[in-house]
Amino acid sequence: MNQPTASQPLPGHRRLLTLMMLAYALSICDRMILSILFPDIKAEFDLTDLQLGLLGGLSFALFYATLGLPIARLSDQYSRKRIIIASIVIFSMMTALGGTAAGFISLLLFRIGVGIGEAGVGPASQSLIADYFPPHRRGFAMSVLMLGGSVGMMFGFVGGGFIAQAYGWRMALVSVGVPGLLLALLMAKWIKEPGRGTFETQTPEPPPPIKTTAVMMWNNQALRHLVAASMIVGLISYGLTSWMPTFFIRTHELSQSQTGLLMALVFGISGAIGALLAGKVFDRLAVRGFQYGMWVLAVVPFFTIPFFIMGLLAEDITTAIAFFILPGFAANYAMGPMLAMLQTLSPVNMRGVASAIKMLLINLVGMGLGPILVGLLSDLLEPHYGEGSLGVALAYFSLLGLWGSVHVWLCGRALAKQQAQQQIQQQTQQV
Repeated sequence: MNQPTASQPLPGHRRLLTLMMLAYALSICDRMILSILFPDIKAEFDLTDLQLGLLGGLSFALFYATLGLPIARLSDQYSRKRIIIASIVIFSMMTALGGTAAGFISLLLFRIGVGIGEAGVGPASQSLIADYFPPHRRGFAMSVLMLGGSVGMMFGFVGGGFIAQAYGWRMALVSVGVPGLLLALLMAKWIKEPGRGTFETQTPEPPPPIKTTAVMMWNNQALRHLVAASMIVGLISYGLTSWMPTFFIRTHELSQSQTGLLMALVFGISGAIGALLAGKVFDRLAVRGFQYGMWVLAVVPFFTIPFFIMGLLAEDITTAIAFFILPGFAANYAMGPMLAMLQTLSPVNMRGVASAIKMLLINLVGMGLGPILVGLLSDLLEPHYGEGSLGVALAYFSLLGLWGSVHVWLCGRALAKQQAQQQIQQQTQQV
C-alpha cells in the first residue's frame, strides 16, 4: 500500500470522496425536492408564498445552522465517520416522514427534523476530505464534494417531479428519504477514519472553545471576506434554487416533470461540469498562489448575471433556456474552492468548527432568508406584475451576486498580502 506524501492523497481517497459526495447529494435532494413540490403543497394546504418560503428556508436553516456548531466540535474530537452516519439516518427518516404530514405545522416540524439531521454531515465530511487530500489537491476534491449538490438537485427535481406527477408529493418525499438508510450502511462498512492533520507539519492540539475559533476567523482578513462572500453566495443560491421550479411552472406553464428535467439539464448537469472545471482551474492557480484563483472567481458573476436576468424576462421558454445556459454552467462554480480555502486557512484542530461557523452564517442568512426574501418580494410585486412578479423578484435578487464578488476579490487581496509576508519572513530567516 502506498504511503501518503506531500503531493499524493491517502489510499482510499476516491472511495471516501465518492461516499461523501453521495451523502451530500442525498442531503441536497432531500432539501431541494420541496421546491418542486411547492405548487402541490400550496394547493393542498392553501399556503401563501411566504409560508412556502418558511418551509423551504427558515424552518430548516435555524436548526440546521445552530446545531451544526456543537456537532462540528464533536467532529473535531470524536469519530467523524459515526457522526456522518448518524446524521444521514436522521435526515433520511425525517424526509420520508414528511410524506405523512397532516398540514403546514406538521410538515414544518418534519422539515426541522431534516435540518437537525443534516447539521452533522457538512463539517465532518469536509474535515475528512482535508485529511485525505494535500492542500493543492483540495480545490478539486471539494468541487467533487459539491458535485453532490448538482447530483442531488437533479434527483430531487427530476425524480421528485416525475414521482409527484404520477403518485403525488407525499410519495415523492418518501421515495427520496429511503435511499439514505442504504448509504449509511455502506459508509459503516467502507469508510476509514484517518489521523487528523495528515498533511500538516505540526501535531494538532486539542480543539479550543468555539469562541476561540470564531475570533481566529474574524482576525484573519482573508477568512473574514471568504465567509462574507460565502454568505452572499448561499443567500443567492438558496433563494434562486427554491423558486426557479415554481418560476417555470407559473411563467411558462410547464408540468412538474418538465420542470424537473429542465432544471436538471440546464442547472444540474452543466452546473456540475462548471464546478469540476472551476476546481481544476483553482488548483492549477494555487501553485502560484491561492489569491489568483479567488480573483478568477470574483469576475464570473459580472458575465453571468446579465444573461440570467434576460432569461428570467424572456417571453418564451426557448429564449429563456438559451439565456440560462451560461448562468447554469456557473451555478456551483465557487463553492468547492471556497470550502478548500476554509480548510486550508483554518488550523487542523479548528477545521470542523470553522466549517460549522461558516455554515451557520450561510444557512441562517442564505437558507433562512433567501427563499423568504424572494417570496416576500414576489408578493409585494404581484399587484403590479401579476403572475410575472416572481420572475421580476428573482431578477432583482440575483444582483446581490455583484456584492459577493467584491468580498471574493478582497479575500484574494488579503491572501496576496499573506503570501508576500511569508516570503519576506522566509528571506529574513535565510539571511
